[in-house]
Amino acid sequence: MSSHHIVREKQEPALLIMSLDGFENENLGQILEWSPTVMVHEAIYELVDSMALKVDAVVTKDPHFNTQESTRLILTDTEPLEDGLKFLVAEKYPAVNIITNQFVLKDYVLFVDDLDIVVFIGNKKIFPVRSGFSKWQPDGEEIQLLHEVQNLRTSGLVKEEDRIMKTEKDGFYSLNFDQPFIFISESI
Repeated sequence: MSSHHIVREKQEPALLIMSLDGFENENLGQILEWSPTVMVHEAIYELVDSMALKVDAVVTKDPHFNTQESTRLILTDTEPLEDGLKFLVAEKYPAVNIITNQFVLKDYVLFVDDLDIVVFIGNKKIFPVRSGFSKWQPDGEEIQLLHEVQNLRTSGLVKEEDRIMKTEKDGFYSLNFDQPFIFISESI
């Protein structure tokens, strides 16, 4: 095996699964391809375990939660998502993919400077971008802004509705604005 096939621990984004509602198994398989650290919410542990996935940690309120051998417990009181993200920051993970069924902006804003965050909900991929963000996309791809944006300037995009734009042709689009970052959504 050549050296470029060795995956160093914490080099790949961790995977935090809060819910698999509406998430395609094929997309899950692609995320798991690089053997990330897998963390799950206690409510979905049995489903993930039944899929024969190795679970590295469970976010739970129960200090005696029954898991696979060598699975860590990340104890939480009221905010399992926040406690999972705090754990990743404390363990110096650079990035996380999160599969969930809802996006609440306030759950993520405190972690943008510490973690590269990608949130998957159904067929949507949500992530923060900084002003000057640019990306190549094919014609007709939908880009959604998930909150108010101050002084938005775009190129390569046509406004469809409030906060929803489409790429006008194959090529790069860019976003410029007057705040530290914004969250956008695109289809996967």
